[in-house]
Amino acid sequence: MAAVGPAFSTLSLPPATLANLQQLGYDTMTPIQAASLPIALQGKDLIAQAQTGSGKTAAFALALLAKLNPRWFAVQSLVLCPTRELADQVTVEIRRLARAEENIKVVTLCGGIALRGQRASLEHGAHIVVGTPGRIMDHLERGYLNLESLNTLVLDEADRMLDMGFFDDIATVVKQVPKDRQTLLFSATYPEGIEKLARQFMREPVQIKVAAQQAQGQIEQRFYEVTRANRLETVALLLNHFRPVSTLAFCNTKQQCKDLVTYLQEQGFSALALYGELEQRERDQVLAQFANRSCSVLVATDVASRGLDITQLEAVINVDITPDAEVHVHRIGRTGRAGESGLALSLASMNEMGFVGKIEQYQSRPSVWHKLDELTPTGKGPLLPPMVTLQILGGRKEKIRPGDVLGALTGAEGGVAYSREQIGKIQVTEFCTFVAVGRDVAQAACAKLNAGKIKGKSAKVRLMQGD
Repeated sequence: MAAVGPAFSTLSLPPATLANLQQLGYDTMTPIQAASLPIALQGKDLIAQAQTGSGKTAAFALALLAKLNPRWFAVQSLVLCPTRELADQVTVEIRRLARAEENIKVVTLCGGIALRGQRASLEHGAHIVVGTPGRIMDHLERGYLNLESLNTLVLDEADRMLDMGFFDDIATVVKQVPKDRQTLLFSATYPEGIEKLARQFMREPVQIKVAAQQAQGQIEQRFYEVTRANRLETVALLLNHFRPVSTLAFCNTKQQCKDLVTYLQEQGFSALALYGELEQRERDQVLAQFANRSCSVLVATDVASRGLDITQLEAVINVDITPDAEVHVHRIGRTGRAGESGLALSLASMNEMGFVGKIEQYQSRPSVWHKLDELTPTGKGPLLPPMVTLQILGGRKEKIRPGDVLGALTGAEGGVAYSREQIGKIQVTEFCTFVAVGRDVAQAACAKLNAGKIKGKSAKVRLMQGD
């Protein structure tokens, strides 16, 4: 982690926590951590405005862990998140940061997974619960979740929870937690609803805002003027010209997402859509294929894409300009991370020029415009992703681990043994497992798994085509 602020050792954290942070490579604080942690560790309520990817999870996780009593088996902290993906990421990060303490139990409560298993996890005792508002309400209504001992409530990505219509759900949950708790609210933007939340549920919150840490040199921003008629066609021109391996394309509406994906698939691109009304199973499949580089283009709305943390994202395309300049900066900040360079390509029609002006003011820099006739196809043949996803029927329920799948593919049984380089990301979900393999060996790898065994049992495997 780059040296961007004061050392964690300047905070009043236990020695074991500091040692764990050092092991994790967390030497110095990011701007949001430096601004929020001293306040949060004093027990004050906090409204912190910062982008995803700014280190905010560690900021609230360290604060809630500092107050936690591991020997007291009661839910002491609750983190509300807008999506299951974000809740999963937050859980992983809290567990990493909690390694210094013995047996801290973190339970994730989100939709798309049977209530029964979640209830059992709660009955075994949980210190920290991370979940989405709807599912937390389900558990509260059924009496499975007891929040009487809660000392810290975190609202993560509060603006997106409001965008998704969760205000009443949040209010219902907050009414069931102790009044003398600490509330930490994190948000990328500051819409009116945040003020309403703060007035109703927070006690004299300290407000901090950390400017978007936009590494201007890392992200090359280009604007193109389009018309309604040539907007979709221009996306294809950009893809064929720049040929990024992974592109996140933002649309303002679900219908525009669907139209663009249909158009790109007709043009031979590997493209998938992500919008609010997808079932969790479909969402898992789409995200697995994009994250493991077996789908070239993910077309998404802002709400649906919130909480995604895709590494190695070469390009972001703003198919529609967002009216909110902060959201624009948030969108393009998905590329060019961790020192990598990234491309941010924005399409604007004449009636969107006012939005572009807002973005220029917000970023304190003029937009750089390029002509469409500069876009000529480069490379040979269609733009195809390097990997293909195999879906294995069976996941955590069958106690499958990534190592089991890796062993089945690299083992000598069934003739060909694949090298580690030919195998990409392996993701195990509740009921199925996704594994990325090189495009050139996908058919044969699928046949090998179907003919062999995983965890001593015959496997059912199918090729997923993201095109």
